[in-house]
Amino acid sequence: MKKVLFVCIHNSARSQMAEAYLNHFAPEKFQAESAGLEPGVMNPYVVKVMQEDGIDISGNETNSVFDFFKKGRMYSYVITVCDKEAAEKCPIFPSVAERIHWSFSDPSSAKGSEEEKLAFARKVRDEIKEAILKWIDVMS
Repeated sequence: MKKVLFVCIHNSARSQMAEAYLNHFAPEKFQAESAGLEPGVMNPYVVKVMQEDGIDISGNETNSVFDFFKKGRMYSYVITVCDKEAAEKCPIFPSVAERIHWSFSDPSSAKGSEEEKLAFARKVRDEIKEAILKWIDVMS
């Protein structure tokens, strides 16, 4: 079982979606967690669009990547899902076989009406889901 950590800035959207999809689609191969550089509050639009896809993350808490690091957590892969500049602030976990960067737009940056924000969150959700499914296929 490979342990995977997904990291973004606030652990409120992108990393939460990636964690949920990897745990949903490949629980026999991977154990995923997620954390943020500066933990925030779960993005309500992300919670809603994940529910639309049959995954409930409404009870998830946001976590600090630095707390995981201090606790000595070990991962086979650390995958950053934020912009490259933020990803470079992530601590180096000694056990990591590979550090991967996938850049996705931040759903909290969406502007406009509630429907426009939901549409933006759906777009990011679908991009993350596609990336997870491709990665599972490559890793199999």
